[in-house]
Amino acid sequence: MYQGSCLCKKVTVQIDGPIQGIIHCHCSLCRKASGTAFATNGFISRVDFKVTKGNEWLSRFEFKPARIRYFCSACGSPIYSENLEDISRLRLRLGILDSDITERPISHNFVSSKANWEQINADIPHYDGFEPTR
Repeated sequence: MYQGSCLCKKVTVQIDGPIQGIIHCHCSLCRKASGTAFATNGFISRVDFKVTKGNEWLSRFEFKPARIRYFCSACGSPIYSENLEDISRLRLRLGILDSDITERPISHNFVSSKANWEQINADIPHYDGFEPTR
């Protein structure tokens, strides 16, 4: 079982099954929706997903016909999306998870449209906190 929440903690969720097909998506839509270089998404079974708190804080945006994104209306955190042509599963934004997961990403997708400043698997320093110049 996995637990997740938005930034302001008004929306909390529970996932009672595996997360499948985890990918780092570099397409322009995911970059705009996440505000960063890529979004990490995974598929979950709809029956395994439950909003445990704050359903009234969820807002939706239909960005393409039958493609709906849900986000917290208080803090703006993206939570999940659904494709009404495949109602058996949801696409979860993994950044909302508070639990460690056992599954791992399987690929970087749409790399031909990645941000020009993003270097996948770049050999850059790693820090446990802020970078030293901050």
